[in-house]
Amino acid sequence: MQQIHLSEIKNLVEYEKARDGMRARVIALKKNRRVAVGDNLTILFENRDTVLFQIQEMVRTERIVDDARIQEEIDAYNALVPAPGELSATLFIEIPELARMSNEEVRRTINRFQGLDREAVKLRLGNRPAVPARFEEGHSKEEKMAAVHYLRFAVPRDAQAVLADPGQTVRLVVDHPNYRAEAEVPAATRAELLADLH
Repeated sequence: MQQIHLSEIKNLVEYEKARDGMRARVIALKKNRRVAVGDNLTILFENRDTVLFQIQEMVRTERIVDDARIQEEIDAYNALVPAPGELSATLFIEIPELARMSNEEVRRTINRFQGLDREAVKLRLGNRPAVPARFEEGHSKEEKMAAVHYLRFAVPRDAQAVLADPGQTVRLVVDHPNYRAEAEVPAATRAELLADLH
């Protein structure tokens, strides 16, 4: 999948005019790219369109007009664009009762997910060996866990056909000492992921 380039970023005025339409398209797109894995984890599979939207929103929110600063945002977010043979995703740790918790309770609750980035998240394609998620470094430390993580799944070419085969199941699996859950990846999501890989 091709990276985002500076020439694709609309200036603030152009983006305001196009924003409602772009936002509606990306919201619809994300519905087929989001998978809840249990009650506390959601995985959103990213693609070029979701990343471009995030960049445009960041430029808008921060009121960035300098090309060098816009390029910095592009460089940071381009890491989310899937490389050939890979799926890229954002993992969210979601705690519904968060608003009622003290800061210390929030920290303890999030930190129970420590080690999630050590092969605890996998993509199971049919009866093939599960593909472990590769987490972007720097989002968790021994003493603190982030609530948002960026990850990739390197899907072997011979396993990609499983996504297109309705006779085989595709599951996201989390096997962590403090959190175990699985979710079947729906057909609409599988179609999106197959397109990402090609």
